[in-house]
Amino acid sequence: MNVMPHSARPMVAVENLRVVAEADDGRDITLVSDIRFTVQKGEVLALIGESGSGKTTIAMALMGYARPGCRIAQGTVHLAGTDVTALSARQLCEFRGNQVAYIAQSAAASFNPGMTLIDQVIEPVVIHGVMGREAAKQKAIALFHELALPEAETIGDRYPHQVSGGQLQRLMTAMALISDPEVVILDEPTTALDVTTQVDVLKTFRRVVSQRGMTAIYVSHDLAVVAQMADRILVLLNGKIAEYGATQALLSTPQADYTHQLLDAAQQKTRASSWQPGRDRQPLLEVRDLAAGYGPLNNAGQPKVSILQAINFQLWRGQSIGIIGESGSGKTTLAHAIAGLNSPSAGHILFNGHYIAGSMQQRSDNELRRIQYVFQMADTALNPAHNIGATLTRPLTLFHGLRGAALEKRLFVLLDQVQLPRSVLWRRPWALSGGQKQRVNLARALAAEPDIILCDEVTSALDSVVAAAVLDLITDLRRELGVSVIFISHDLHAVRSVCDEIMVMKAGRMVAQVSRGDYDKPTTNLYFERLKRAVPELRQGWLDEHEEILKAE
Repeated sequence: MNVMPHSARPMVAVENLRVVAEADDGRDITLVSDIRFTVQKGEVLALIGESGSGKTTIAMALMGYARPGCRIAQGTVHLAGTDVTALSARQLCEFRGNQVAYIAQSAAASFNPGMTLIDQVIEPVVIHGVMGREAAKQKAIALFHELALPEAETIGDRYPHQVSGGQLQRLMTAMALISDPEVVILDEPTTALDVTTQVDVLKTFRRVVSQRGMTAIYVSHDLAVVAQMADRILVLLNGKIAEYGATQALLSTPQADYTHQLLDAAQQKTRASSWQPGRDRQPLLEVRDLAAGYGPLNNAGQPKVSILQAINFQLWRGQSIGIIGESGSGKTTLAHAIAGLNSPSAGHILFNGHYIAGSMQQRSDNELRRIQYVFQMADTALNPAHNIGATLTRPLTLFHGLRGAALEKRLFVLLDQVQLPRSVLWRRPWALSGGQKQRVNLARALAAEPDIILCDEVTSALDSVVAAAVLDLITDLRRELGVSVIFISHDLHAVRSVCDEIMVMKAGRMVAQVSRGDYDKPTTNLYFERLKRAVPELRQGWLDEHEEILKAE
């Protein structure tokens, strides 16, 4: 192993890094190039930029890893005194998890559902022979206490599905820290969390990093989160460095045009609405005393697991209603019930003044056409075996019987509406960016010519610039087509930006409903106030202030 004296280099030093992918014709396609930066011991560096900018590619290169079909073509990476690019495959296996550890975006996807949590947390050090099983268990429990996990002595005996998303993320952190690595890479670790869970996890991350004097690389698309965590920020655009500097200087006096775009997108402008109350005699959609859950029904006809209780609201033509709440509050279950994906156990749904069946199998083709769903994960919502043309053709053929020239013309109109080039028709989902895939999902919903679009966390996996563009698109579609939107999100900035009314859900019930104009006004609903306070602000020091406010209450 090629080891340099610790005094000779910073904890991380990257020089002239270039990573390439091999195209079908054998040519090299550059993913990132001319990447240079250093990170001192105990410092946190944030990598930020839009999807495809190279953030994760660089983070992986710090561990000597490149995705299948890719390779590190040029440059050097020194980490913890070791030349990573000079290590053999066997040496890299020993290096990863010992000197450097990785905390992934999706904790749920990273755990084995068939193993207890404690067995998975201690697995790295036991397999490598660093510690015996009992000693590793005791160290893991100590880490659970340090990471403020509930029931630290016994939580490891559970399985992944028996803990919350925020707890899983902290358990993954324990797995990363158990070998006492010199450097920790955090790759979008709070993206999938609701605002209150996110702020708790951020506080935990920052406390542990500070107390241990750890060196960290924090990959994110959220500038407000980065402002709370990072000493320095490296802004990436198209695989190159757009700007690199101290956090405060970069936030207050950005130099690059792209950094200005990121800051503007992060501040979430309010998008104008064309909807005006009182134009229609009856609501387009009405939900009355709705209840829903999962599992077999009992003798009283109630599901084994009750999620929703007594939900009532109205949605008017052209209106946008936002639904917010913590994970598990019932937001997606409500959307599924409206779409007919999960039949209500009680209550009624009225569409355009008429009762409609709770199950989509019992709804008419016209009812199915007029209520469309856009799912959270664009990657899994599109069939990888079909090109985009085939994906968009199906609803046009199914609902409108289009063929030939009429079909082609309508396809082009759809692409224009979602601002995509016609060339995407012949491409498959894997060849598109995250933002492009989400636009395809919107186009597929629009192909049915719906009255209502259910948007379920459609911007949560997108970087701020792309997310802002998708929010602009939704606003434009409402204005041009008059569609109504139910917008589900844990991003209160996004909800406030595009919605006329905001419904607040907690434990399966609607606990508040406010208009966009009243969002900033104080309310008597402590839960809603807590949600609003938990949204990170785009300035350093906000996390400390939030912690002080909670201590004072």
